[in-house]
Amino acid sequence: MKKKVVVGMSGGVDSSVAAALLKEQGYHVIGATMRLWTYSDSCNMKHEGCCAESAVEDARRVCDKLGIDFYVMNFKDMFKDKVVDYFVDEYIHGRTPNPCIACNKYLKFDALLKKALAMGIDYVATGHYAKIEKGEDGKYILRASEAVKKDQSYVLYNFTQEQLAHTLMPLGGYNKDWVRQKAEELGLGVAHKPDSQEICFVEDDDYAKFITDYSGYKPKEGDILDVNGNVIGKHRGLIYYTIGQRKGIGAYGRPMFVMKIDAENNTITLGEKGMEFSNELTAYDVNFVSGEFPKENMLITAKVRYQAPPAAAMLCPQKDGTVKLMFPEPQRAVTPGQAVVFYDGDIVLGGGTVL
Repeated sequence: MKKKVVVGMSGGVDSSVAAALLKEQGYHVIGATMRLWTYSDSCNMKHEGCCAESAVEDARRVCDKLGIDFYVMNFKDMFKDKVVDYFVDEYIHGRTPNPCIACNKYLKFDALLKKALAMGIDYVATGHYAKIEKGEDGKYILRASEAVKKDQSYVLYNFTQEQLAHTLMPLGGYNKDWVRQKAEELGLGVAHKPDSQEICFVEDDDYAKFITDYSGYKPKEGDILDVNGNVIGKHRGLIYYTIGQRKGIGAYGRPMFVMKIDAENNTITLGEKGMEFSNELTAYDVNFVSGEFPKENMLITAKVRYQAPPAAAMLCPQKDGTVKLMFPEPQRAVTPGQAVVFYDGDIVLGGGTVL
């Protein structure tokens, strides 16, 4: 009997080709779009991202073309709770969240997987650029994509062994040009659809406008400090700033960067060029893909943001479940709320949230 797999269909080329490849490999493929957000939820914004109605119709047309069943599954309440409300709360408290990681953790590889298994479906699959393999010891391994520029392993570090056992990522061995060409050969209308570059529920990448429109939160002006605690200006509200930011902070006669955001005192601290680098960080809410928290220090490489190059680090496990990372080469703009992801070569060891 054919193994069944439900493919999370975003309406984009990656998930569309993932579905096609799995069908070619002999799986019984079912397409499903997760209804996460509609723009009536945020002041009727017009948007063409993966949350738009057009994305649902694109996914439906792809499934018709491939000859596979298609469903729309409603996860709006969970998305609001676990992703959108979390996003807003983090910004209001001076941190910089990564909502895509939260969506993967709670929605795609937890809620969708649980629903699939309850329906008698063997796997979920997505169009992520990463690889899942089974090691010689029987444990599952998450690897970075062979297409380094498209690798998405950074946003996938929350996987458990049980989830990996029921997840397929067929694009891990391909690059984007090949995927678009494959879509063209299959006659899929999304073959040259642009990649989504923004957070799916935020129009025009304007986080502050979204937060105020959605929550009614009113940003409060506060003091801008130098590293010695002297007041050197006024800020517009904490949600307009992130660690390492240079633009939009005012003119000081020399390059200045946001070094610290203090929500309790409603202040931001600026430092001169070079001060935005640090040699260490602490991460909490840590997950190790193997399911085993390390007992000893270990040499790894780590990425402190999605586009950052991997950097050598010493990972030091702490008794409270956090980890401390020490970097021989200082890292720029280590940002509370963002993810730090741990690697051994191309293997994803795990990750956590920067404290």
